[in-house]
Amino acid sequence: MKTVFIWYPKCTTCQKAKKWLDDNGVEYEERHIKENPPTQAELTEWHRRSGLPLKRFFNTSGLLYKSMELKDKLPQMSEEEQLALLATDGMLVKRPLIVSEGLVTAGFREKDWEALK
Repeated sequence: MKTVFIWYPKCTTCQKAKKWLDDNGVEYEERHIKENPPTQAELTEWHRRSGLPLKRFFNTSGLLYKSMELKDKLPQMSEEEQLALLATDGMLVKRPLIVSEGLVTAGFREKDWEALK
């Protein structure tokens, strides 16, 4: 399976993550999260494979998340409803995302990404 790097080019954390991938010789395919957002099926699969809480897939510092007041709404929503909501707009999704055979993770933490080397 090819490693897919899902990012928003204007995001400084995404830029750091891309530099880390390049500096560490990781081969990847780029995917722009706003132009080609993840589908509900993809998000469901990635969430299952990641072992992370679903909340980690939300861009909680994003303007859209805040304007929709999701901090208060998410706890009342089912997992299925949250995944459907995430799929409506790539800007709701925490970025960058890495999807590879051995790793699915949201956000950039170097220690988590070491598995890609």
